[in-house]
Amino acid sequence: MSKSEKRALSEEELQELVAASDSGARSPVGSVGLFVAAVALIWAIFQVLLASPVAPYILPGDLINNSRQIHLAFAVFLAAMAYPLFRSSPRDYIPWYDWVLGLGGAFLALYGYFFYAKIVSNGGLADDSDALFALAGLIVLFIAAYRVLGPVMVALAVIFLAYVFFGSSEMVPDQIRWAGASLRKAMSHMWITSEGVFGIALGVSTKFVFLFVLFGALLDKAGAGNYFIKMAFGALGHLRGGPAKAAVVGSAATGLISGSSIANVVTTGTFTIPLMKRVGFSSEKAGAVEVASSVNGQIMPPVMGAAAFLMVEYVGISYVEVITSAFLPAVISYIALVYIVHLEAVKTRMPTIGNKVVSMGRTIGGMFAFFAGFAALCYATQYPVQAIVSLVPNGAGWVLAALLGLVYLALIWLASKSEDLEPDDPNAEVVELPDLAKIYKSGLYYLLPIIVLVYFLMIERKSPGLSAFWATFLLFGILLTQKSLKAFFRGEANAISRLKDGFKDLIDGMIDGSRNMIGIGLATATAGIIVGTVSLTGIGQVMAEFVEFLSGGNLVLMLIFVAILSLILGMGLPTTANYIVVSSLMVSVVVELGAQSGLIVPLIAVHLFVFYFGIMADVTPPVGLASFAAAAVSGGDAIRTGFIAFFYSLRTVALPFVFIFNTDLLLINVTWYQGIIVFVVSTIGILVFTAATMGWFMTKSRIWETVALLAIALALFRPGIFMDQIQAPFDETDPAGFSEALANAEPGSPFRLVISGPDFDTLEMKDVTVRILTPDVDGAEARLDALGIILIPEDGVQRLDEPAFGSEFGETLADFDFYGDEVVSITAVTSPASQLPKELIFIPALLLLGLVGFVQMRRARTHALKGATA
Repeated sequence: MSKSEKRALSEEELQELVAASDSGARSPVGSVGLFVAAVALIWAIFQVLLASPVAPYILPGDLINNSRQIHLAFAVFLAAMAYPLFRSSPRDYIPWYDWVLGLGGAFLALYGYFFYAKIVSNGGLADDSDALFALAGLIVLFIAAYRVLGPVMVALAVIFLAYVFFGSSEMVPDQIRWAGASLRKAMSHMWITSEGVFGIALGVSTKFVFLFVLFGALLDKAGAGNYFIKMAFGALGHLRGGPAKAAVVGSAATGLISGSSIANVVTTGTFTIPLMKRVGFSSEKAGAVEVASSVNGQIMPPVMGAAAFLMVEYVGISYVEVITSAFLPAVISYIALVYIVHLEAVKTRMPTIGNKVVSMGRTIGGMFAFFAGFAALCYATQYPVQAIVSLVPNGAGWVLAALLGLVYLALIWLASKSEDLEPDDPNAEVVELPDLAKIYKSGLYYLLPIIVLVYFLMIERKSPGLSAFWATFLLFGILLTQKSLKAFFRGEANAISRLKDGFKDLIDGMIDGSRNMIGIGLATATAGIIVGTVSLTGIGQVMAEFVEFLSGGNLVLMLIFVAILSLILGMGLPTTANYIVVSSLMVSVVVELGAQSGLIVPLIAVHLFVFYFGIMADVTPPVGLASFAAAAVSGGDAIRTGFIAFFYSLRTVALPFVFIFNTDLLLINVTWYQGIIVFVVSTIGILVFTAATMGWFMTKSRIWETVALLAIALALFRPGIFMDQIQAPFDETDPAGFSEALANAEPGSPFRLVISGPDFDTLEMKDVTVRILTPDVDGAEARLDALGIILIPEDGVQRLDEPAFGSEFGETLADFDFYGDEVVSITAVTSPASQLPKELIFIPALLLLGLVGFVQMRRARTHALKGATA
């Protein structure tokens, strides 16, 4: 063992690592352990009932209305039970002080529920006693968050809370000073109202996130995680660098159902990392591949570490739109990671595992056929469903349930013909590759809950909570019956008695789901303090000014600084809290400063931008938690693992800059055939970029070839930047003629207006670029009224009066002072020019790619001939 290589942790130690991070390291024994498990089970049952369509008929209205308080009460209590407060705290029993903190914290979380009438009588504001209880609640919340999430989240929340109280101090720089708040005002905002702890984030955790985390826990308990890993290893293990490619695909599959990059690393890494080391990857590179692929699981729809549901609330678009926008960047990022692994294997001529005939083309074709077939199946499900609904409108639900049951029975019968899948030993002397032809039948029924989830989300367009409820409800049936049905179909005598095993698996899965939710519940609650501080103090404006000062107004520098700040803010935070923090502080910065620089992009693009860089903190030293977990598995150096993982993640770092300037990558306002073109071209672009950063395409690249590959990638991702050099992208219109241009424009035609005027707070002059769409009404006056724009032509200047109250234009220009000495005016008007299709740039880019490939192939062939004759 080299000096740089440490001892890899044992399986037991690794499970303890995951437990300490995700579900709690304490497991009390005896009646206390049963009590804690019962509380976790009750929490799961409550959340399932809350998400069910019968919730209004089963649960009292006050429980539904105060579900956020109940959700937090369970999380705080179970945190005290499951997570030791100190390193020296006992692991097998619960000390007295944790009982006090747990029960006291649950009571304080439910304070608004118990004293609802009193708070309402005070107009929703805290009196002196309310403020003291709220302060105690915050302290207990901080203690719970510290024991579950670590010190970083708590320190961040305390700093923001201190700013609320002491922001008016002379010790605070003038640039960020504010008036400050009294204890009553601050506690009302943070604990009594829905602006702070009990805000949108905790609401999303209550309504949506719990069901998806429970869904993932139950699916894993059923055996789907092992099935996905075996399928990935069977499909890719025989290729050069196969274990690493299997790690990427397996992590993508488990990332669909996992909300934790650390759990993802350990779950797949305990099998794949030792195999990667056996075929030639160093400990650090093996760990880095697992880190990069596991962290990428957090950007993969449908869960995205719970961020997808928060984006629905923060951005104000549907869940389907969120995951549609997030899908393509996540997929091509994983494709690029597979390519990175392939290049690493080719560069070092790694051996293959097993004796299969290696066929990259057949492997890729088979995988594409599987995923395309699965997507087609999910889409085609709607047609038989519609037919049944039209034939039996009143009993369609029962008919569909019966048919789904028959399909499940058929797939279970098929699975019973194969042996149950057992986890493989990666350290065995002979590693046998799973035979896909034999094992694929053993887990096809695992796809049924996923199909149900996708159907309700994408076809029926039901809420995420209700969709997850029906998918989870199906999983209840699978866990209860799969073992007994398999035993029955195999002719075993103990088929009925296996129902007991299924019931135990279901209970264990529900308890696991609740324990996995403790951290997310506390993270969303604690992050609510930061959100509440932003809304109470307006510090978001201060962050914008800070970034503007650092960047000097340069757009690209501004985005780089926002990316760095998002990375710093995300260090040490779980995915959900990470997204809440970076979006609360950084989104407004990009929107405001971008508008001043002429960058106008959909809000979802900005949220994804900061989210991508926030989760990169899980990779990046010195805090990268996933890198430390991977190093514990591999026995390698954690810091080196983190740096290599960051290098492997360069394509994830580059993608946000791409889609912030080219929203086609987010499939925004593109047709289906344009979407296919975007996918194909973007995939080629990310592979070319990967080849450039790895310094290897067909063979080792020369400097000019690397530069050419980077230029090709830029042309494929942002063809408009080259087309704009050939033809101007915008036609300019005299501001004085804006009314006439608006009257003559086709409905839906976009205009960009540069608005200049004094800032409402500082009175300094500033420029803001706004984008408007021509309303579908006739005449200039009618269109201006529809937009809320009031023009006052004055001495050749197109002056603006304060826009109509409540109009979209009015909200955009709310930061201007319309009543000062300096006027607010339109200083520039542009509209899109008639331009050749930007896709024409793809032709020279692909020709140049062909040239580089041809040159490298000749060089590689020459080197091969020399090696053969040597």
